[in-house]
Amino acid sequence: MSEGFGLVVRFTLRDEEAAAAFDELCARTLEGIKESEPGTLTYVTHVPEGEPLVRVFYELYADRAAFDAHEEQPHTKHFLTEREQYLAGIEVTFLDAVKGKVAAQQ
Repeated sequence: MSEGFGLVVRFTLRDEEAAAAFDELCARTLEGIKESEPGTLTYVTHVPEGEPLVRVFYELYADRAAFDAHEEQPHTKHFLTEREQYLAGIEVTFLDAVKGKVAAQQ
């Protein structure tokens, strides 16, 4: 698994209205990821139990180059610019895979 590269991002949103708009932005961004990013193996948004204004992203890429390609996509650049208006905070943790199991791509 040494080639895998991932990250966990925790977003804290300003309020319920911001959360709804952020979720819509995420849905539009995900369409671009599904259509044009074969190196993005997993990209999932979670809402932690009991934290309705928090979103946690788990992202897994084939390698660092796939992550870099993701960052250069128009849909990702749009997301990075637009997200700021909805956020109260952000925390990013980069992950280097050591061992694990990854589902086969379909």
